[in-house]
Amino acid sequence: MEHIRTPKVENVCLVDRVSSKKTILGTLYLTATHVIFVENAPDTRKETWVCDSYPTELYVPKSATAHIIVGSSKFRSRRRFPALSYYYKDNHASICRSSQPLSGFSARCLEDEQMLQAIRKANPGSDFIYVVDTRPKLNAMANRAAGKGYENEDNYSNIKFQFIGIENIHVMRNSLQKMLEVCELKSPSMSDFLWGLENSGWLRHIKAIMDAGIFIAKAVSEEGASVLVHCSDGWDRTAQVCSVASLLLDPHYRTLKGFMVLIEKDWISFGHKFNHRYGNLDGDPKEISPVIDQFIECVWQLMEQFPCAFEFNERFLIHIQHHIYSCQFGNFLCNSQKERQELKIQERTYSLWSHLWKNRANYLNPLFRPDHSQTQGRLHLPTALCNFMYKFWSGMYNRFEKGMQPRQSITDHLMAVREESQQLEEELEVLGERLAKIQKVYFNGTKVKSKQSEPSKHLGFSTSDNSSANTPQDYSGNMKSFPSRSPSQGDEDSALILTQDNLKSSDPDLSVNSDQESGVEDLSCRSPSGGERAPSEDSGKDRDSDEAVFLTA
Repeated sequence: MEHIRTPKVENVCLVDRVSSKKTILGTLYLTATHVIFVENAPDTRKETWVCDSYPTELYVPKSATAHIIVGSSKFRSRRRFPALSYYYKDNHASICRSSQPLSGFSARCLEDEQMLQAIRKANPGSDFIYVVDTRPKLNAMANRAAGKGYENEDNYSNIKFQFIGIENIHVMRNSLQKMLEVCELKSPSMSDFLWGLENSGWLRHIKAIMDAGIFIAKAVSEEGASVLVHCSDGWDRTAQVCSVASLLLDPHYRTLKGFMVLIEKDWISFGHKFNHRYGNLDGDPKEISPVIDQFIECVWQLMEQFPCAFEFNERFLIHIQHHIYSCQFGNFLCNSQKERQELKIQERTYSLWSHLWKNRANYLNPLFRPDHSQTQGRLHLPTALCNFMYKFWSGMYNRFEKGMQPRQSITDHLMAVREESQQLEEELEVLGERLAKIQKVYFNGTKVKSKQSEPSKHLGFSTSDNSSANTPQDYSGNMKSFPSRSPSQGDEDSALILTQDNLKSSDPDLSVNSDQESGVEDLSCRSPSGGERAPSEDSGKDRDSDEAVFLTA
């Protein structure tokens, strides 16, 4: 704006030769990106924008002055001059977009040529830029006869021109109709279905869009060259190609939030004609075409080839495509940002993105891993993929088909497995907490018991009288009859009980069940008659060995 010396001009006459209106008097405003005419009539104050399909904020090269921008806009169809779509920060290359030039067979514009030079100079790593025309060359040459056309390499220095060959909206509409007719066949044979799908040409069109996106992504990331993309008016095929290239280059756009930003940036803000292309309001049926549907399918095709690279799943894409036609949310209403502002769409409707984000758990890809190689940097695809690598999207076009045994999609199955795994992990965590509490109570009880037994153990084995040393005969009675014994004898019994437990738990060779000769079993068992069993002759013989066992314990 600092380069604009006269941003406002009063008493400007607007002559509209299309609608045959009278001359309108108003004020002309010049900004860094737009020329705006405002009528002087106080009751209307209607604004006329030199480009009304562009957003209010755009990015252009620093060296592009207002004079260059205005001159370039006058030389481009619908005044859609070159503006930034994506900036690749690794090497300063960029993807810019515009509409076709009004070149005809020989016309040229110095300001437009300077605009392309400014884009090239903004990238110091390359001495040329690609100009990609997404139309078939025959279509572009036909537009030349109407005064439009494409850039002439003789007039634009340091550019490399490239035709891609994506068909127009009318061909795409007919192709979709043919494919849907194949999907609606009742009990078709495999050969009939495959023949109908091939005859529709739908997958060939998807391949053409993908090839264009792959070419641009490789030019930016591998060659380090900036790219200018356009079709006829710059809001259909241009949006498709720029979006696919951005998706291949930047992993941020492969996340939930990033994909919403991508659609908002390259489709909604840059003036894709939603009302006309999807029949949201009464209009010309010939303007209807599945432009964004094809882009969404391109994303699905990439998800099939890179299953770990995308944070969202197939259901996320299908729901977006559904609400483009449902008109339940305001995102996809109107043809431009200007129309949405005039109708106050943002204040009067709800946003689809808020709804999807609130329910994002339903749209997460169970195979997505942030640390996977597919999620880092650019997705590498060959420049020209074979037709057989593209699949028919049955989840989209046959999702309402009702069969005897409807097949569950892989994504739904994985989501169910993940939910079940989460439930099992939660149950495992709860059980782990319960086990920790039980162990804590058990160890606390054992610690208290050990503290209580230490004095008894000390009294039982620290006597200075060797004649009163414990022998098996001394403890041949019932160990539960503590009240009939003296306190000292009870302490000794307590020490003996702890020793017996330790023998059972610490050494299997000294346990009761494994060694009858230890003498422990004789101390705690009763005779078959119910009384205390008297010591046997053998026990008397082994008195010294038994005594040694207890002393050692």
